[in-house]
Amino acid sequence: MGTLDGQIAVVTGASRGIGRGVAIGLGEQGATVYVTGRSIGDKPRTIDTTAREVTEAGGKGIAIQTDHFDDAQIEAVFTQIKDNHGHLDILVNNVFKIPDPPAWEGGFWEHPVSIWDDQVGIGLRGHYVASWHAAPLLFESANRPIIINITSPAGLVYLFNSSYSVGKAGLDRLTHDMALELAPKNVTALALRPGPTKTEFIEDQAEKGIQVAMDGAETPIFIGRVAAAVIADPLHHEMTGRVHWSSELGIGYQITDENGEAPVSARERFKEAPRANPYSDEPLQFAPRLAHGGEERNN
Repeated sequence: MGTLDGQIAVVTGASRGIGRGVAIGLGEQGATVYVTGRSIGDKPRTIDTTAREVTEAGGKGIAIQTDHFDDAQIEAVFTQIKDNHGHLDILVNNVFKIPDPPAWEGGFWEHPVSIWDDQVGIGLRGHYVASWHAAPLLFESANRPIIINITSPAGLVYLFNSSYSVGKAGLDRLTHDMALELAPKNVTALALRPGPTKTEFIEDQAEKGIQVAMDGAETPIFIGRVAAAVIADPLHHEMTGRVHWSSELGIGYQITDENGEAPVSARERFKEAPRANPYSDEPLQFAPRLAHGGEERNN
């Protein structure tokens, strides 16, 4: 039996990347995992394939095709869970839409306004909507119910473009404020902050010659195993309202990835990066733009 045997989870945006890794990580510990996303079919990078991999890992994977731009489709996910189980134990908000083409750099006026909807509409509002629908079901959990938001170092530092960074900073604050409001209900809300991660998208970009960090990077499966360890931790409510580096939690829980390796500390990667602090009394620090791994971009 896994540490999450019998628990019901939703992982949004789980057709690929970190969402897929988290779904599989929960499946390894016996959870029933509902995976959402738009891509379906038996090929890689689809929710159907992720659901199968969850089941193969030891859990039960269930795919629900969902466009997180559509509030009604988000609502339908949680209606189905209510009908099937009457409660929810775990919500992992991960869904995100990468703009096409990716907005690695440039001024906000150089990008279409639609990248705000992609990165903030999906990556922040979509999380709020999913949490809104999930909350009453989490209140019915007999376990230690939890919401985990997947954020990034962009909540701390300027990274890629303003809408991306704003979305992640907003998610960090949303985590804090949801935790305050959920505390009387004994529901934990925390965020995991992965550093550079070898997702399929990042591997694709590396093949195109884009400057991305691969050495010592986290893998989606590693992050999934960290999430599973946090959920199983009987003291996870002490972590509520805070953003936690997944690489450092992995060290504490002695977790390795699917290759038996542990990643480099992401906190160390970004320790020299100027913090984005609009409340500072000091003049704005104009720093070099950062690449995926936290180092200065090569132009």
